[in-house]
Amino acid sequence: MTPWRLLRGTLVVMVAVFLLAPLAVVVIISFSSAPFLQFPPPGFSLRWYAVLFSTPAWTNSLGVSLQLMVPSSVLATVLGTAAALGLVRGRVPGAALITACLMLPIIVPGMITAAALFGIYRGLGLNGTLTGLIIGHTVLLIPYVVATVSSALRVQDVQLEQAAATLGAPPWATFRHVTLPLIMPAVLSSLLIAMILSFDELIVSLFVSSARVRPVAVQMWSNLLGDFDPTIAAIASVCFLFALLVMMADLALRPGRSLRIG
Repeated sequence: MTPWRLLRGTLVVMVAVFLLAPLAVVVIISFSSAPFLQFPPPGFSLRWYAVLFSTPAWTNSLGVSLQLMVPSSVLATVLGTAAALGLVRGRVPGAALITACLMLPIIVPGMITAAALFGIYRGLGLNGTLTGLIIGHTVLLIPYVVATVSSALRVQDVQLEQAAATLGAPPWATFRHVTLPLIMPAVLSSLLIAMILSFDELIVSLFVSSARVRPVAVQMWSNLLGDFDPTIAAIASVCFLFALLVMMADLALRPGRSLRIG
């Protein structure tokens, strides 16, 4: 252990503690017996999780988030993978410009994207509908999929695909049996990342949701605007657990890496 490695390891641990300490506090408060946010908690209780899963406003918002997360992440993964394949492997004129346009939802502030969707949806009657939310989330998620899959395509040997084409495989067979297996870890990672981002998305959901169709992030925002109790810590812990499980699944699916627990 050289001094440089010791210093680097210490800095990494300090940064990790700095990032995770607030999350640990939230998780601890979610098991508090106090009727308000208090740290350290005076006692241990599961009452706030019972309140969370017995309150229609919270259970309905969780159901909306699940109905929104699955189709939007799948759509974004399919469309983003197709776009990345066309931009990297195809000879598309202005590919750099198209890529830049696809990245705009990441670059442009979310408030602008949300306001634009709200204006478009007002004429189409999609405000306050699950379909409108799915479209909006898909638009936000596609850039992440394009960036991830494009990176995977660029590091793969294109000669493998050319060899399959030379042996008579049509483009779809080449993609299905050669290209897709090679980039599958990136595609699955994109899908998992899209699920997390969709579940946590607030700005677009805040603009185009309604009182009946309200994702959990919007419900949390509404709850924080009024008098709130440790139920907000319970739902935050549930969201943190979901993100943690998805990240663990992402690590387990990556080639050459094994996830060891214990």
